[in-house]
Amino acid sequence: MSAAELTRRALLGSGAATIALGASGLRAAGPSAPRIVACQAGRFEGVRTGDTVAYRGIRYGRAERFRAPTPFRYGSDVHRAETFGPVAPQSGTGYGAQSEDCLFLNIWTGPGAARAKPVLLYIHGGAYSNGSVTDPLNDGAALAARGDVVVVTVNHRLNALGYLYLARLDPRFADSGNAGQLDLILALKWVRDNIAAFGGDPNRVMVFGQSGGGAKIATMLGMPAARGLFQRAATMSGQQVTASGPLNATARTRAYLAKLGVDERNLAPLLAMPHERLVAALDATDPILGGGVYFGPVLDMKWLVRHPFWPDANPQGLGIPLILGNVRDETRGFIPIDGPKIKGLSWDNIATRMAPELRIDVLPEWVVSEYRTHFPDWSPIDVFYGATTAGRSWRGQVIEAEARARAGAPAWVYQVNFGSRVDPRRGAFHTMDIPLVFGTLGARGSQTGTGADARAASRALQDSFVALAKTGDPNHSGLPVWPRYDLTQRATMMIDAVSQRADDPRRWQRELFARVPYIQPGS
Repeated sequence: MSAAELTRRALLGSGAATIALGASGLRAAGPSAPRIVACQAGRFEGVRTGDTVAYRGIRYGRAERFRAPTPFRYGSDVHRAETFGPVAPQSGTGYGAQSEDCLFLNIWTGPGAARAKPVLLYIHGGAYSNGSVTDPLNDGAALAARGDVVVVTVNHRLNALGYLYLARLDPRFADSGNAGQLDLILALKWVRDNIAAFGGDPNRVMVFGQSGGGAKIATMLGMPAARGLFQRAATMSGQQVTASGPLNATARTRAYLAKLGVDERNLAPLLAMPHERLVAALDATDPILGGGVYFGPVLDMKWLVRHPFWPDANPQGLGIPLILGNVRDETRGFIPIDGPKIKGLSWDNIATRMAPELRIDVLPEWVVSEYRTHFPDWSPIDVFYGATTAGRSWRGQVIEAEARARAGAPAWVYQVNFGSRVDPRRGAFHTMDIPLVFGTLGARGSQTGTGADARAASRALQDSFVALAKTGDPNHSGLPVWPRYDLTQRATMMIDAVSQRADDPRRWQRELFARVPYIQPGS
């Protein structure tokens, strides 16, 4: 049965005489009327707010613990898609109710009557252990309205429930190390099969994600199961040069099981215990990195058969136009400026404090000396954040952009220079680009402010993402010409109140750290 026929039957069955069939599915006759859509997955009633209609909490799959997810379809009744579904179990409770049953997505449709709008699907950050698209910063209404696009946001399994690698201990769990990735792939299949009924074009799907969300996208660019499910991509402060190796992943699993008191020869207690206990054990010491145990995609030779960007950019993703973005002051977002690592920082102790934050094997005293010579006006705090950002957070993006350039693959690079208006000491910190892209400048958690400068920076990024989704090229009339990234110019769009193009910004810092092998956290 065609999507149009499903929609017509939903109309008749609902008895909603005031709803009419429009060019992109069912459109409400009045501004306050709900909208009902019928598709393969079921029949859904959304909520109209302003110029958009939102469908929240649509289940796209179910999953048994540590196993690959399976698709879900609703029955014949209309499902009222008004509220978010539960979020993945994790430390903290800021995003709403938690449940292992967390495979839900949300949709916002733009206001125009176009039959096939570009689709922008967002994957949240929080590394691989935390986060949710129920965060107010991830609300899709403003982006959908500005670009007249369809915005989709997706929750999926995290931490041990999404990435605990058990395959070498028990063959029943061959999918466990990449279960969270498989959730995202299932969500993309749901979009492919159903989004046309919501006015979206399944052949113009752009995935975008911040931090861990960007890393998940970098990984999916080379996962055979994700082939053909998206046609454009953007990563925001999130890279994945190499995945977790299976031996290191197994060592982490053993450390985690020891924290839980579970014998690796008998995993039955692991399947039975409540998810709260699984979350509580996430503070097990990582045997490779130290700190809390790391979870992330695993080179399991089943779902992930080579590293995403090593020894080069995975050939599978080379035909997908890609935006690679970072913010200028990444580590100001997760190393608090009022915290113990910065309090009392001086030239006498900076090398010792900075060493573990660089996450690479480099002489920290040499790094400090080089920075002091090159930037004589910088304070210890400036050097600390500048070096840790360049050596730890920005480095992966440079490697990925260079790999794409060598392969002749389309890629555009941006750097957000627009800094916090709430606490200027934080600068353009990690996550700063989320409210700029979504247009959620006034949402809880945003530090952009809502002034004309923030609105200008937001328009620059929003319109670039929409342009990429629509045409495969982020250029638009609101920006200077933005060339593809190459190894000669290294063109970078500097996003600010007035956005400008720069060639090879931070060249000295790039060249300094290029002398030292990069180590992907978690590999």
